[in-house]
Amino acid sequence: MTATSLPDSVVIYEVGARDGLQNEAITVSTHDKIAFIRRLAEAGLTTIEATSFVHPKWIPQLADAEDVLAGLDLAGDPALSLPVLVPNERGLDRALAAGVTRIAIFGSATDTFARKNLNRSLEDQFAMFEPTVARARAAGIDVRAYVSMCFGDPWEGDVPIAQVVEVGRRLFDLGASQLSIGDTLGLATPGRVHDLLGAFAAAGLGADDLAVHFHDTYGQALANSYAALEAGIRTFDASAGGLRGCPYAPGAAGNLATEDLVWMLDGLGIRSGVDVAALARTSTWMAATLGRPSTSRVVQALAAQDA
Repeated sequence: MTATSLPDSVVIYEVGARDGLQNEAITVSTHDKIAFIRRLAEAGLTTIEATSFVHPKWIPQLADAEDVLAGLDLAGDPALSLPVLVPNERGLDRALAAGVTRIAIFGSATDTFARKNLNRSLEDQFAMFEPTVARARAAGIDVRAYVSMCFGDPWEGDVPIAQVVEVGRRLFDLGASQLSIGDTLGLATPGRVHDLLGAFAAAGLGADDLAVHFHDTYGQALANSYAALEAGIRTFDASAGGLRGCPYAPGAAGNLATEDLVWMLDGLGIRSGVDVAALARTSTWMAATLGRPSTSRVVQALAAQDA
């Protein structure tokens, strides 16, 4: 039975094909990336962030963004959404040429990470994103805004809640339809999740405006996800098999594994539409492609049962 205080259903925003693969040492072929995304969709995932239009110099793993999208039928399944990350207007130009309908921008809650990841100051990032979002909205493109380092920064330490909320509110107000709250280093705990989401609510951003993006560095990602469910959050970022994450965040472990999240949701009676066994088989296949085992505990457990 679903606990009365929790949502009946959630949307999983699958990031394995973009955020997961971008930090892998082994370059995955375009063919395998396309197959990965198709298999994720077959397992029931309806929102899959397919790639990024960042310059190949910075993320070589995603240099084939146009080829990946060309190999997918962007208009063939109206129930499937394939957003892409764009860093700036040049990235938006490429996204528009590829025919995408949803993009995401990636901001920072701290000045140091903004300078390292965006080559902009904390304040200057808003001026960089503003024309990108305005042009995308004018073209009928939906925009999501990520805000990273919400619970701590490797260079600046703890990040004040008020600072995170101010940055997030400003990114959202540029014209985003949703703000994804990122625990980039995996430092969050359930109490801190409650506090931050409560502060966003007090600033006028409700549960339907927000998503959460947890990393499992300290083993807290599932506990933090439950805390977010208690706060009414209905969109959860996750990565099939716990594939990795940001290449500019030293010490960050992999993303929350989608299978682990779905297993918990299934146990709570919360609908996600995802077949956890089919997804685990996909993650096992990708792990073999990468030459290392999946970090997902559910993938490991199901594989052991099949052995």
